[in-house]
Amino acid sequence: MTPWRVRDLEEGDLDQVVRIWEESRDTAEDPAVTLAEVVGALRVGAPAVVAMVGDRVVGAAVSSTAQERAWVLRLAIARQWRHHGMGSALLAALEDGLGRTGVRRIGALLPAGEVGEQAFRNSGYSFRPGLGYFEKLLSADSAEATLLDQLGGAVPEEGLWDRIAGMAAEKALIERRLVLPLENPGVAERYHLVPPRAVVLFGPPGTGKTTFAKAVASRLAWPFIEVLPYQLAEDAHGVADGLRRLFARVEHLEQVVLFFDEAEEIASERQDPSTLAHRVTNELLKLIPQFRRGERRLLICATNAVRSLDPAFLRPGRFDFLIPVGPPDPAARRAIWVRYIGPDRVADIDLDALVEASDRFTPADIEYAAQAAAQTAFERHLATDPRATADLTHRTEDYLQAVARTRTTLTTEDIRAFDHDLRSAARV
Repeated sequence: MTPWRVRDLEEGDLDQVVRIWEESRDTAEDPAVTLAEVVGALRVGAPAVVAMVGDRVVGAAVSSTAQERAWVLRLAIARQWRHHGMGSALLAALEDGLGRTGVRRIGALLPAGEVGEQAFRNSGYSFRPGLGYFEKLLSADSAEATLLDQLGGAVPEEGLWDRIAGMAAEKALIERRLVLPLENPGVAERYHLVPPRAVVLFGPPGTGKTTFAKAVASRLAWPFIEVLPYQLAEDAHGVADGLRRLFARVEHLEQVVLFFDEAEEIASERQDPSTLAHRVTNELLKLIPQFRRGERRLLICATNAVRSLDPAFLRPGRFDFLIPVGPPDPAARRAIWVRYIGPDRVADIDLDALVEASDRFTPADIEYAAQAAAQTAFERHLATDPRATADLTHRTEDYLQAVARTRTTLTTEDIRAFDHDLRSAARV
């Protein structure tokens, strides 16, 4: 009976595993897979096993998978336990787990003489001397650009912040709490102010939460990555694994605004521990503190209903602020109408009538109504004299009719629920 036992790697093993990897190198050649890459793989749940003697980790093997192919990223054994068959035992345990996931082909890239070479031969792996290994190291900028492209991220165009019309109170609050500390980290440090790492924007649908998130990224000139719940649901290994992989990849970005829309879909209140929703919420709760370690990363979660989030998300320590983004008030609606009608065209328009008629309209509703009125004016122009070069007069009636035909986004229940969240959850 061997004096060691082999089991799956657990989160608390990582420090010991890293120490073994650092101490067990026998060659001057750099391994094909860096230690940072291996640690990143572990953080997203890569298959891995360890050999234990008592409560000490004395050997480890880590892999990664891609459909029916797997790669052994690292195999390490403490020096005093080599040549006892431990390498073969680790590989056998790893193969057993990989086989259950559908893997049929396993490979490894090792510098000549590296730890584990004999274990692979003893375990039935074929050495293929005719293969050539090619490698190209991209610059940090190129690597980030590639990663951003894979994640569907990009730096938003300049000026989005300045183009937000109305919503002056929300805009001022978000600027003070988020933008200014992140724009001026040196000044913040002098006052022992830690810039925000994670915030929640909450409010009824259509009030501009996504617009504000993109505008913050535009103002900071940071990449913006938007994550939708359905994208995570498409991950072949499940939503929780998809979350782990996403956060692990984002860690390689120097700066980023990571935006989760409809956060209640992946952070709902935990009830039945056996449900998928419970596991996903637990996973996100573990990932947020890790994300917060980055000084130039900001997580923004948007939700229509703060009350539907798990209470653990709302405690200080995970999210710095819970910021309300409510329906536009009369002053905000006036500013939004001016933007979409055009400052040079409002002189002949009864703005007071439009502001009153568009009560409970979101910014998106006002934009829709303004476009509908513009379409009416456009068609009237062509029907009257398509060759005319001068614009025909815009009419207040066109806009009022468009307002009347617009189905508003907000309901009485939406307003009531937002008022409740505002009183019970806002933390600004």
